[in-house]
Amino acid sequence: MGREDTVRRTWLFLAGAGLALALSACAHHVPPASNGPQPDTYVNVDNQGFTDMDIYAISGGQRIRLGTAVGVRKSRFKLPGFLVGGMQQVRFLARPIAGNRSPVSEQITIQPGEDVTLTIPPTSSP
Repeated sequence: MGREDTVRRTWLFLAGAGLALALSACAHHVPPASNGPQPDTYVNVDNQGFTDMDIYAISGGQRIRLGTAVGVRKSRFKLPGFLVGGMQQVRFLARPIAGNRSPVSEQITIQPGEDVTLTIPPTSSP
């Protein structure tokens, strides 16, 4: 049985004229077995805007495409194992499919088994 931790992190990034994203990390952390595989880790994207967004994780100068978050829908993407655990720092990039504004989150550390929620408010649509 694992322990349950709730972590709330909020960030705000303004791009262009008032473009904003909100990120909060809510974690249910289950410590991995010493010799077992790491639990899956996900980012849940709540795209409240009308614009479809390509979602990327950025770490160590690499940009890894996670998938497309359709407008006015929720999406869930599995994070690659090398992005979680230890002192690994991750940012998220939401790039509109039609448009040129690309908000980026602050860096956060994600532990195996955590669920991270990325909220794209309606004001983020071009």
